[in-house]
Amino acid sequence: MAAGDGAIYNGMPAGDLTDVQWRRAGAGGDGVEMARLPGGQIAVRNSADPGGPALIYTRAEIEALIGGAQDGDFDALLA
Repeated sequence: MAAGDGAIYNGMPAGDLTDVQWRRAGAGGDGVEMARLPGGQIAVRNSADPGGPALIYTRAEIEALIGGAQDGDFDALLA
């Protein structure tokens, strides 16, 4: 899955994550892509820079993010 020693870490090059299926949020254009990693973590990258850094989150962190978005916790950021 990862190049080199196989270590997964925050800010790793997303291009080093192989054998994962990236899923884009929203329809078309640039945006955020996420991929489930074999250990249950979730990688997040900018679709406009697929080889750029990937941030690695736990399932609980992604659940909190999605729940907060559904509850409108971040709506003020778009105002």
